[in-house]
Order: sequence, then C-alpha cells, then structure tokens
Amino acid sequence: MNTSILQKIISACHNNEKLISVLIDPDNRNFEQLEYLLSLCDQKGVNYLLVGGSLLSEGNIGDTIAFIKTKTAIPVIIFPGTTHQISPLAEAILLLSLVSGRNPDLLIGKHVESAFRLKASGLEIIPTGYMLIDGGRATTASYISFTQPLPADKPMLAAATALAAEQLGLKLLYMDGGSGAAHAISPDTIRSVKSNTSLPLVVGGGLRTQADIQNAFDAGANMVVIGNALEINPSLLNELF
Repeated sequence: MNTSILQKIISACHNNEKLISVLIDPDNRNFEQLEYLLSLCDQKGVNYLLVGGSLLSEGNIGDTIAFIKTKTAIPVIIFPGTTHQISPLAEAILLLSLVSGRNPDLLIGKHVESAFRLKASGLEIIPTGYMLIDGGRATTASYISFTQPLPADKPMLAAATALAAEQLGLKLLYMDGGSGAAHAISPDTIRSVKSNTSLPLVVGGGLRTQADIQNAFDAGANMVVIGNALEINPSLLNELF
C-alpha cells in the first residue's frame, strides 16, 4: 500500500526534516518559464509542488498539472482558490478551512458544494486549517475571501486559532501571509503556533530570502512555500537553497 502524502509529511516532521514546496499559479500560461522553474525544483530537491491560486477562475489547472507531470516526478498537491480547481491528475488536495476568518462559505459552504466531485476525483484529501496572517499589505486571498487576516502582532491569537483547528480534527496547519505579502510571518507567531499544537505546520507568504526561510524553519515551520517571488524570477530558487 502506498504511503499517503500526509503520512509522508508527518513522518518528515517526526524526523525533523525540513520540507520545501513551490506554489505554481495555473493562471500563468508561460510554460517555457514553468519548464525552467521545474528543472530548478528538481535540482534543488523541492519536495512538493502546490498548484492553485486565489482568483475566481479555474485557470488551466488540468493543463498545468499535465504539463508538470511530463517534466518532473515531484508530487503535486492542489492548493485550491475555488471549487473549480480540482483535477484527478494531482496526488492530493488541501481541503482548506479558512479558520482565521468568519466566512461560512469557506468554513463549510464550498466544501459541501465540492464534496461529491472530490470523492469522485480519487485525490487524497488533506483537511487543512488555513490561517491568513497580516503580511503588511492587502492580498488577493483576503479580498476574495471577504475576511480580515489575523493581526501580525498577536501570536497567542494565532495559536488559539490553530489549536481550535486541531481540536476540530483538521490534519495540517497552513499559515499564509498571502501572495505578495510585504513581509514574512514573524518567528514569534510561528513559534507560538508550533509550541501549542502538534500538527505539521506549513508557512508561506513573503518568503524572499534565505534568512526569511531559515527564520521560519528555526521558529518551527515544517514546510515552507515559495510562490510569488519565483513567478517574478524563477532563478531566485538558486539563491534561496
């Protein structure tokens, strides 16, 4: 029996391995640039590719994943920005509950809409507590979700939110400053969440330098996600790792 993606992430956490993911926007149709980025991901030992985005369009998620599969064996996890961003070509999907907000559509409503499609897809479903943290700039995720991010300077509020997500039975925590965040999530906030929960912790948004990534890992992140910065400059991956 194959080991699930979630089981692999949990095992890596127990072994204190640090995981790296690259976020790919399916609305970006520059496949030549994507091919170059994928070759760098292979060279640098990237663990997972997240495919998805915050916009309301489906993007070309099926075509994007199909293209990825011809270029690399790195597992693909869907990071859905809409219920339309589902493709059986991926290995898994993060079933996101936006626990930092109070929009019922993103806590249960959209999940009901997509439940049968998800079941039919055959994808591994990873129930994920998704937390938007103020990154110093209004982001697409906050705008589209009609929610306010958690304050950047309230670590215990983030910890309480994460702990509630764990108590509700979610299996993964994802703290996100949002695409284009002005700054990365503070080590204090990451440390507070990690010290009060036992779930694997993913951190993304505003990670642009080696120091940003190392600070996140040192504070307790088990996986970092690099996205927007690599869309602008794929070669940055050479500088980050």
